[in-house]
Amino acid sequence: MVINLNWLVCLPVVLLHWMGTTLSLNLEDPNVCSHWESYSVTVQESYPHPFDQIYYTSCTDILNWFKCTRHRISYRTAYRHGEKTMYRRKSQCCPGFYESREMCVPHCADKCVHGRCIAPNTCQCEPGWGGPNCSSACDSDHWGPHCSSRCQCKNGALCNPITGACHCASGFKGWRCEERCDQGTYGNDCHQKCQCQNGATCDHVTGECRCPPGYTGAFCEDLCPPGKHGPQCEERCPCQNGGVCHHVTGECACPPGWMGTVCGQPCPEGRYGKNCSQECQCHNGGTCDSATGQCHCSPGYTGERCQDECPVGTYGVQCAKTCQCMNGGKCYHISGACLCDPGYTGEHCETRLCSEGVYGLKCDKKCPCHLQNTHSCHPMSGECSCKPGWSGLYCNETCSPGFYGESCQQICSCQNGADCDSVTGKCICAPGFKDSDCATPCPPGTYGVNCSAVCNCKNQAVCSPVDGSCTCKAGWHGVDCSINCPSGTWGLGCNLTCQCLNGGACNALDGTCTCAPGWRGEKCELTCQDGTYGMDCAERCDCSHADGCHPTTGYCRCLPGWSGLEPGLGWQPPSAPLHHHPQCLPPPGGLVEQQLPASSRASCP
Repeated sequence: MVINLNWLVCLPVVLLHWMGTTLSLNLEDPNVCSHWESYSVTVQESYPHPFDQIYYTSCTDILNWFKCTRHRISYRTAYRHGEKTMYRRKSQCCPGFYESREMCVPHCADKCVHGRCIAPNTCQCEPGWGGPNCSSACDSDHWGPHCSSRCQCKNGALCNPITGACHCASGFKGWRCEERCDQGTYGNDCHQKCQCQNGATCDHVTGECRCPPGYTGAFCEDLCPPGKHGPQCEERCPCQNGGVCHHVTGECACPPGWMGTVCGQPCPEGRYGKNCSQECQCHNGGTCDSATGQCHCSPGYTGERCQDECPVGTYGVQCAKTCQCMNGGKCYHISGACLCDPGYTGEHCETRLCSEGVYGLKCDKKCPCHLQNTHSCHPMSGECSCKPGWSGLYCNETCSPGFYGESCQQICSCQNGADCDSVTGKCICAPGFKDSDCATPCPPGTYGVNCSAVCNCKNQAVCSPVDGSCTCKAGWHGVDCSINCPSGTWGLGCNLTCQCLNGGACNALDGTCTCAPGWRGEKCELTCQDGTYGMDCAERCDCSHADGCHPTTGYCRCLPGWSGLEPGLGWQPPSAPLHHHPQCLPPPGGLVEQQLPASSRASCP
């Protein structure tokens, strides 16, 4: 048999092609599927090609004289193109998978939203998500991948769809939110502190206070309002007459003067106070206030315990009425009836037994009183009753200074030397004062009786409120203080002598000196220092070739050989302005004289 080597040569190429179609997938991948498939390839193959070979041989037939023709089949190698069926292993992703980066990846027709595709059309959801394509969030009762775990949270807690952890509702705690907040706390995570007072309990969710009986308010900080008590302050108090019920039990606490379960009974006679426990102490028929124990006195009596009769001149209930008895008659403190002195009669003792002007048992004596100053004389004793402004045994004496009125018994209230009217007590003010009691000095700028005159003082002088005389300030004198102190004097009344020297002027107020030009010092006793001159020695000399300047005028004192003439001018008169400073000039020709002793130096004018 002849082997076709050309076919063998082509085989590696075919194998390589077959292998090239499978190298991209990992054959170890469980999601890679393979199968054998047939395919045809065109190959050039050799084969023994038969052909009729003719040859001649000697014939065995004697009849044929020529050679016999013989045939035989021979073979030779020939080539032809043929179709060859081959088989190969085909690798590809299993159904439901597709190739991605040399891997067979499962394919989900409905894309996984919150998860990943783990098998054909099968999603593995992230925790908290479920549904065929992981697009549905877990409901409140489930959590985890595909929402396959059931939540364990209680009391309305929210379940974390990913971890399953419980987020407690307000007012609860614990890993399953199965516990209420501890007493005294409330709210989210039980972090809020209750504000309730007076033993109130706190709602574990809202923090609302549940008040115990007898209390109300947002924090149970208030007692029940008046008239209410008990749980939620809903029960009505039965107490009467101002009784106060206990905010919890409703028991009545009676005010003073009342007693009983609902305070409906007043204290019995003779008792008062809280629970009627006190005993009244009133005298002379006085009654006791059942609440305070205060005595209500019967007519004619007064005092804390009604132990005193009404003061003389009053009578009746609370001693409020005034006795009408005249001429020294005494008033009965209960009814006000008059008990007349001897010599008088009538309901109010208004009638004399003797006629006016006489007295005695037989009305035969003449009254000794000065009648014009006397109200009357006593019909029995003849004693004189003086009119206001008069006193003495016979009403013949005026009131002493400081007293006025009936029998001069009232004391005057006038001040600052004022006179008092002996009858009315009205004050007559001395000059310089005013008002009803003469206690107020005249306002500034006025003086005299009733402060009616106007002051005329000048220069802030002080005006006397009595007579208007002026007290001058320092530096002034005269009746109205309008004249300056004379030269050489100063101070109050211009009574001080100036101490200024060398023409210095004296300040009339404080005596300080204002020095003349060329002088200085407290009393102007010093000349100006060298190089200065003028008022207060404040100017500076401007001299050359000179021995200083004149302290008053400022003119230069020239050295020998120099003169004080300015070209074309000559000396200025003493009345020249002090700021003019004539300079010392050389003599004509420019020669300077030999310096002379200081004692012989010429001074500029």
